[in-house]
Amino acid sequence: MIKAVLFDLDDTLLDINFTAFMTRYVAGLSGLLGSISRTPAPLMGIPFTKSYLALENRKRSDDLTNRQLFIRKFHALTGIPLDDPVIADAVDCYEREVVPAMRGGIVAARPQRGGREAVDAVHELGLTCALATNPAFSGACVKARMGWAGVVPGDFVLASDWDNAHRLKPSARFYQEFVNALGLTCDECLMVGNDSRRDFPHPDCGLRTIYVGHAWPRRAVWHGPMSRLARELPDVIRRFDGEESNRRDMASL
Repeated sequence: MIKAVLFDLDDTLLDINFTAFMTRYVAGLSGLLGSISRTPAPLMGIPFTKSYLALENRKRSDDLTNRQLFIRKFHALTGIPLDDPVIADAVDCYEREVVPAMRGGIVAARPQRGGREAVDAVHELGLTCALATNPAFSGACVKARMGWAGVVPGDFVLASDWDNAHRLKPSARFYQEFVNALGLTCDECLMVGNDSRRDFPHPDCGLRTIYVGHAWPRRAVWHGPMSRLARELPDVIRRFDGEESNRRDMASL
């Protein structure tokens, strides 16, 4: 039985030029850290890239949160301790005060058509609603992008960020840990996402994905525009619950 629906954020609930956002975000943070460490801001680009790539590494065997690994890698490359209280406070201020104003211009961040309605539909069905965004950012940065999408933290029982996750998408470990934090199993949840590479767990862990992107992935249990999902979601849920009931009946024979 389906008990929860998990939503991706960027390009699912939020229409955004994500590359432009990352460029603006890293440039601003590089300038801040450059001023603190008296290092030219342009020299920060490569360490940022390598630190994010460390999070992406599918051969990771550590038990660090994504934030802890990023801090460790960035320190090894630059000598800058991002967990130093003074530096951490400066970064937190940047993400709370500066990042929310980055939505305009080329970033062009705005609510995805139908996203708000889809979230409301989950609540109307009495299901758990959670935000399973790729956990490569702090909670403050996730919250800022939620606001651009027209949703708020109260819409979700849980939202992923780099402090509560140990892997990035599409790692099955990320999805399993996220679902377990909800007190559920993967086969009790549906994932809604637009990325045919990241929003399908690897390896398969039993979580099924509703796809709202532009491709036609064979693993998707439903595909179409987000604008259509809200009105069709009740039928999707009933279909899965009916299939589960039939399996139980067959098993009892």
